[in-house]
Amino acid sequence: MERTLERLGRACAAQPWHTIAAWLLVAVALVGIGQLTGGSFVNDFRVPGAESQRAADLIQRHFPAYGADSAEIVWHAADGDLREADRAAAITAAVGAIRQQPSVVDAGNPLPDATDPTSGGLLSPDGRTATSTVRYDRHAGELGPTAYQRLDAAVAPARAAGIDVDFRGLVVDVAFEPTTGSAELVGLAAAAVVLLVSFGSVVAAGLPILVALVGLAAGTALVLIAAAAVDIPSSAPIVAVMLGLGAGIDYALFVVTRFRAALADGTTDPVTAAGRAAGTAGHAVLFAGGTVVVAILGLLFTGIPFVGAMGLAGALTVTATMAAALTLLPAVLGLLGGRVDAGRLRRRPAGRATPTGERGGATGATGRWPAWGRHVERHRLAYAVGATLLLLVITAPVFTLRLGTPDDGNQPAHWPQRQAYDRVAAAFGPGWNGPLVLAVPVPAALSATEAADASDGLARRLAADPAVELVTPAQLSADGQVALLTVVPRYAPQDDRVADLVHRVRSDIGPAALDRYSTEVLIAGTTAFMIDIADAVADRLPWVVLAVIIAAGLLLVAMFRAPLIAVKAAVLALLSIGTAYGVLVVIFQWGWGLELIGVDRPVPIMSVVPMLLFAVLFGLSMDYEVFLLSAVREEYRRSGDAGAAVVAGLAGTGRVITAAATIMAVVFLSFVWIDDTLVKMIGIGLATAVVIDATVIRVVLAPAVLSLLGHRAWWPVRRAG
Repeated sequence: MERTLERLGRACAAQPWHTIAAWLLVAVALVGIGQLTGGSFVNDFRVPGAESQRAADLIQRHFPAYGADSAEIVWHAADGDLREADRAAAITAAVGAIRQQPSVVDAGNPLPDATDPTSGGLLSPDGRTATSTVRYDRHAGELGPTAYQRLDAAVAPARAAGIDVDFRGLVVDVAFEPTTGSAELVGLAAAAVVLLVSFGSVVAAGLPILVALVGLAAGTALVLIAAAAVDIPSSAPIVAVMLGLGAGIDYALFVVTRFRAALADGTTDPVTAAGRAAGTAGHAVLFAGGTVVVAILGLLFTGIPFVGAMGLAGALTVTATMAAALTLLPAVLGLLGGRVDAGRLRRRPAGRATPTGERGGATGATGRWPAWGRHVERHRLAYAVGATLLLLVITAPVFTLRLGTPDDGNQPAHWPQRQAYDRVAAAFGPGWNGPLVLAVPVPAALSATEAADASDGLARRLAADPAVELVTPAQLSADGQVALLTVVPRYAPQDDRVADLVHRVRSDIGPAALDRYSTEVLIAGTTAFMIDIADAVADRLPWVVLAVIIAAGLLLVAMFRAPLIAVKAAVLALLSIGTAYGVLVVIFQWGWGLELIGVDRPVPIMSVVPMLLFAVLFGLSMDYEVFLLSAVREEYRRSGDAGAAVVAGLAGTGRVITAAATIMAVVFLSFVWIDDTLVKMIGIGLATAVVIDATVIRVVLAPAVLSLLGHRAWWPVRRAG
């Protein structure tokens, strides 16, 4: 593989202008195709086979007025009563205008009005707050942001009458999809500073960023094109950009480092130097990037469409940036040659760049990294035990992890969804923000009286549950085949007591009330959807973990031909991922430092986060693992001294790994200030694991464990001599 990559690197470097032109043409073409034929991003959180999905489908078939998706309007008069004549007239006018909008199936008027036969909604006892629902015949992703914009424009008469009007629901969420904003620029600026300090050269520092951006442009265009065939959630492109930017800069950093080392070793031909860089560092990049892609694509087998779509988006972007590092970068390096060190900072001596897998001085080299390597090798048992205990302490909070989905009460305070949530909670109670919709199929053998008895018996049992605030009377469909009840919990949708209630209805209350009628109760609604997603993730996460570990282990065995190395890598990766989970629990569930990242109350860990983080982090952990092990193996094959090989490998890669980790961490953290809880969790989780992996694990625990294993680590690799 190294020879193949070296030949590829030489070919690109020998024809630099052709390679650069080809890359630019491909990137521009992909962007153009993406803009012309690409799809839109859809927040479709359905889980095929889940009870909530079956319930929603059943309700839509027998209650057409329920439509596909909906928006809730919250009307609020801060200084009066909504039932006052001018305000009531303004609300009626606004509702009438909304009913005329495209795709609207029904819009409720919350005020009693004899002239409006379709009036309906919820009005607070003091008359100051009311809610009504707008139902559509299409899903929110198909409607796009214009549906919310039309709603907002239609309520202008109500606002002119002194009514505060806010909206929430999936249709509204589409208009508030997160964007990267300035996060990319902040991440790039921070990465540039780290690269400049690391390389000491303006040109060398700029190359990884430039190449990563070209790869990122191609990757994001591929994601947009894929969105035409696959429902990709709105947060997936941001996660893909986060991964592509961090990984792309890292991969290019590895290749540039090895190229500069080849020049410093006396290689005068830039084409030869570029080929060697592609063959050595490129080999590590290919295996590390391949592990990332394989791990992320493993999400496609979760059986949860939107989780798999997020994995697909990340894999496409990482693949594009990896390809740029292996082909475009050697071409640019071959063109620049020695000018790669142009713009050198005066304060840094023009010395040799530390290469990947630097030889010479396994035991006699001077400097901080060789000295640190020898120190760890001498105290390997103490460092192995101490580092492991530290990681386990950081991981410990994971035992209190609770999966769920933050509700609108966690949205930014200035968003209409948050304003609507707070007003509903204040006027009616927190449970009204996430009512449960229960559907009871009526068997053909049941008479109307028996069907009514079944529904009434279920309603009585539900009302007796301490977690239930209110149960509405059963509503029978026009064809008499389904009865519908609405259950309002006492608690907020994200409260774990609501999840307990849903499970209790399914396992105890429903069967006790309906088994003798040979029917069942199905629970729909956004809250039930999110609970089903959390349950599905919890059930399937162990299988994803197992599949990713096996796939990554096989790749490592194929690369190093050393089974113990693969086992060690998997265990250390699990430790770094555990710390990420632990930190997320401390911040988001326990609430430590939440205000610093723009979240004002504790939230459960979003269901998709553990699964997505595991796939991504296991792959990213392999970046540094492969980079370090490649250097150690090179020295071990040369000298046959396992301890000296560890010292030399750490000395040759320590600075590059810490620089690469710093770049990834600052890129990931720059996305934390985007107004999206999912992105915040992923950014903090990725940054935590990368920092831990590149410090505690890669420069302490991994060298200590390798030193303890000695020659056994590389069995059955033959030693020199």
